[in-house]
Amino acid sequence: MSLLDRILDRVSAGPIPFEEFQRTALYDPDGGFFAGDTLRSTKAGDFLTSPEVSALFGGTLAEFVRRESERLGSLLTVVEVAAGSGTLLAPLLAASDVVDAWAVEVSPPARAALVGVVGSERVVDRLADVPGPFDGVILANELIDNLPVAVAARTGGGWEERWVSRDGDRLTFVAAPVRPDVAAWCEAYAGPVEVGGLVEVQLEAAAWVRAALAKLARGALVLIDYGDTADGLAPRRSHGTLRTYRSHHLGPDPLLEPGETDITVDVNFTALADIAEQAGAQVDLVRQDDFLNGLGLRDRLSELRHQELALARGGDPMERLRVRSQRTEAETLMHPRGLGDFRVLVARSG
Repeated sequence: MSLLDRILDRVSAGPIPFEEFQRTALYDPDGGFFAGDTLRSTKAGDFLTSPEVSALFGGTLAEFVRRESERLGSLLTVVEVAAGSGTLLAPLLAASDVVDAWAVEVSPPARAALVGVVGSERVVDRLADVPGPFDGVILANELIDNLPVAVAARTGGGWEERWVSRDGDRLTFVAAPVRPDVAAWCEAYAGPVEVGGLVEVQLEAAAWVRAALAKLARGALVLIDYGDTADGLAPRRSHGTLRTYRSHHLGPDPLLEPGETDITVDVNFTALADIAEQAGAQVDLVRQDDFLNGLGLRDRLSELRHQELALARGGDPMERLRVRSQRTEAETLMHPRGLGDFRVLVARSG
């Protein structure tokens, strides 16, 4: 039985909250988007993240780990959550003195690749499986946008939810009374929303941030993702930010082909920053281009340009092409209308 048929059977007994549908569509062990044999974050897959675009992403984050180690006066444990195939951790570890590194990942083919990066005993499928609390850095690049969300709509009198039901052999959205925790999140973090506007309620993201900070005795949680503050997201609220991706392009309606598409939303960084501050962390929120620049990536790009020019005056043509490729890939990380416009939230404790 297909995943769609199983969900149709489930909602025959009554509608379910959208986060329950999304969790099944993405993470069900028998048919979920991230549970199969396909490595999603590759050129041949469905999307690319910064670590796949340039190895200098992980290499630059090694400088962040070095500075945290210097701040705390000890070598740190590094944990990457949603580590993919290791394209961030591998260059980070190669450029640092870190000896205790863990990878958290649910995708079977990605987990297999990570064994070669950190060893089989340090590849786990939940952050809870990493021993702690510890002094260290927890990294999560493009994790939060995939955590299941509730969907709420502004009404004249407050809020109502959008749950998932069936219409014949198709899934459909239906209105449902708003749950108290969903309404409270909307009032706190949705920002200005016109009647009829849609909000992705990121309660699971809030719970994950609390759990991640509880793992840290001292250190930093680094969240990198697309999204904005509540006010910055306001222009996108008329239709919401819920969408799908497949084969590097926007995909169909999220209810049409569960398990066959990525389901994602823009991250509300106002909510995450507030949750982290409530947990006692010191929070900084910056753009990715500014974050990487502060860690020395623009200086590295300048070095690569000079190296490329020197090779153009009589060096090995293949080496010149390699340097040019490395430079252009790293420049993509800083593009102000692309990856450079991602947000980086750093929550420090200790």
